[in-house]
Amino acid sequence: MASPHDNALRYRPGDAGHVESYFLRGNAPDRKLAFWLKATVFAPRADSAVAELWCIVFDAENGRYWSEKRTVPFAHAVFEGEPATIRVAQGEFYLADEGYARGSIEGQGGSCEWNIKWQRQEGSVGDRLCLLPSEKMVDGSFPKSTPLTPFPSLLMEGSIDVWGETIDLDGWVGMQGHNWGDEHAWEYAWGHCPFLDEAGEPFCWVEGFSARTRIAGRVTPIISALVIRRGDEEYRFDRLVDLWRQDAAIDLDEYVWRLELRGAHGEAALSMAADPEEMVCLGYHNPDGRLSYCLNSKLAKVHLRVNPVNEAAFECESAHGGALEFLRNSPDPVFERVV
Repeated sequence: MASPHDNALRYRPGDAGHVESYFLRGNAPDRKLAFWLKATVFAPRADSAVAELWCIVFDAENGRYWSEKRTVPFAHAVFEGEPATIRVAQGEFYLADEGYARGSIEGQGGSCEWNIKWQRQEGSVGDRLCLLPSEKMVDGSFPKSTPLTPFPSLLMEGSIDVWGETIDLDGWVGMQGHNWGDEHAWEYAWGHCPFLDEAGEPFCWVEGFSARTRIAGRVTPIISALVIRRGDEEYRFDRLVDLWRQDAAIDLDEYVWRLELRGAHGEAALSMAADPEEMVCLGYHNPDGRLSYCLNSKLAKVHLRVNPVNEAAFECESAHGGALEFLRNSPDPVFERVV
């Protein structure tokens, strides 16, 4: 179960050098359709905090993608409560077992309006996830950016109105994450994917990352973590500095992330690949003035192979159900527009 504190705001007014985000994504179970919503706090200095509302709708069936963001002073936004209630610009989130997101944004391609409800999936598959090896690290100084997934498996309903059409979200599956720190990682690949049964509900999911961060001004080697939850079983590969038992490759030419890990629970191999024509490039500001570039896909192809200790090996695949993000420090020439 998620703790109401998982989505509590870590930023405190007057803090300097802080970035924090809450994100929600959903996918159609059998179509190349997805959405991504995010509310963020960015405070480079004590007197300059802002809040941002982001929205992307992915429609690979028709080759179209709607993306915009709105920025307001932090004092004009609301981040409060446990469970959390968030209001930024025209967007509102209530982050609970039975939660909702509703709102709208006007953009270059017209308007987008959403009214989304969800319910946490029952059982272990729906329980909160901490990718870090110890809960003590959640509010610690390492890593520089803390990832937490209060709701790794959500069952959705509602609608999105965009392009003059209504997209019905009934039967969609999704997740909600929360992360914060004093800067974005130097470079990363992050992914999450549910694998669905015949009824269209997740029976297994995988989430993980490979990242470089900065410590004392130096960039670390890639550190990785991966967690698979399948029914009541969980397989953790979260020894961040156990570099000799992890093999990570972030291919920013082919938009592929490959990760192989070994640990006490056995072996796991993950491959996630995105089509650049189905991605959106986002500009993430850092307190030191750098702009990081996030290549965002919610329609990635995913293959997972797990060989657990003392259990039968298993494989899972998804043709277009993966959330895959790459963060880089230089622009990608493929993407003419940065949101």
